[in-house]
Amino acid sequence: MDKYECVPCGYVYDPKEGDPEGNIEPGTAFEDLPEDWVCPICGVGKDEFEKIV
Repeated sequence: MDKYECVPCGYVYDPKEGDPEGNIEPGTAFEDLPEDWVCPICGVGKDEFEKIV
């Protein structure tokens, strides 16, 4: 599964870790995050993230 980085703040969403504060279980792919999920650091939406290659 791919990692995604928040462009404004640099937070990296790692599907292996999920987002415990946002009640996102480990193993949840970025594509499977709810549409209203936001960056836990700066609060921007999924559209502000880029896949890390």
